[in-house]
Amino acid sequence: MKHKIVIVTFLAALALALGAPGALSGERGAGDAASREAFLREFPRTGLSTTPEDALLLRILVETRNAQRGVEVGSFTGYGALHMGIAFERTGGHLYTLEIDPEAVKTCRENLAKTGLDKSVTCVEGDALKTLPELEGPFDFAYIDAVKTDYFKYFQLIEPKLKAGAVIVADNVIVSAEAMRDYLEHVQNSPDYETVIVRASDEKQDGMAITYKLR
Repeated sequence: MKHKIVIVTFLAALALALGAPGALSGERGAGDAASREAFLREFPRTGLSTTPEDALLLRILVETRNAQRGVEVGSFTGYGALHMGIAFERTGGHLYTLEIDPEAVKTCRENLAKTGLDKSVTCVEGDALKTLPELEGPFDFAYIDAVKTDYFKYFQLIEPKLKAGAVIVADNVIVSAEAMRDYLEHVQNSPDYETVIVRASDEKQDGMAITYKLR
């Protein structure tokens, strides 16, 4: 399988710069920009949470795509969803984030409410393989970060609902490449997609596959 890997050190620098207090301002609706950034800086992340640089990259991708309907597979406690939620609030869009663990769902929803992002993000409880078919498309943004061996299964459920020009991001694609080989082979070899693997964070020594749907 052919891999394209880009070490994007400039993205990490951009993330750190934009992550400064008040640097990302202009949120519309509920929630103060400075308070949100402070909340994110103090967020109790664990090994299952998205890293700050990766989360900010997701935020940037959502906003630059002007995404209107997004889906995240694997919310955990919502660190990544909060970052993407800020961007979806700006674009006037909406993110559906899916989580199987009831306790994580409860915490994610609480965090969304605390930051005033519960109007832009809906946390859906349940197994994504069962809840994805229930979501109405189309989607122009997707982020996959759940059971690694099921990435292609998630994608097969999302794919028919993707608009041309959609951006799809998959996490942990370097360390867990073997577990998701079927997914990577599909998005790297299909004429319908263009894919590059980037590393925006040194914290986890891993990377994300960013895919663009051509048609």
